[in-house]
Amino acid sequence: MTQIRIESLDAIRAAAQQFVNSIGEARVIAFYGGMGAGKTTFIKALCQELGVEDVITSPTFALVNEYTDGHGDPIYHFDFYRIRRIEEVYDMGYEDYFYSGNLCLLEWPELIEDILPDDTVRVKISVDADGSRLLEF
Repeated sequence: MTQIRIESLDAIRAAAQQFVNSIGEARVIAFYGGMGAGKTTFIKALCQELGVEDVITSPTFALVNEYTDGHGDPIYHFDFYRIRRIEEVYDMGYEDYFYSGNLCLLEWPELIEDILPDDTVRVKISVDADGSRLLEF
C-alpha cells in the first residue's frame, strides 16, 4: 500500500505529482472519504498537474464533468453522491467512460462499487487531527 501525506494546501500540488508518478497506467481512480475529506480539492490539484486549464468543479448535479489535459486528452470527473439507483449510472453509459482508456476520477464510488472495473485504483483520503490528509492506495 502506498501512502502520501498532505501536510497543508501548500503541499497539495507536490502530492498530486507524487500521485501521478505512483499510479502508472491506471485509468479509473476511485476516491473514498467522508464529506470534507478533500476529494474534490485533491482532484483539482491532480488535474492541474496533468495540464488541465478548464475550471475544475465537482460534478454533483451533472454526474460527470469533462476536462482536457495538457496533451489534449479527455479526463472524466464523476461525482456519484446523488445517485439513488444504479440504473442512473447505466443510463449515462458509464462503460463508455470507464473503458475508454481515458482517465476517470470518481468521487463517492461506494455507491457503484459493484460495477467498478477490476483494475480500479482505490484511494482512501482521511483527515488527521492536525488537518493534514493521508492518501492510501
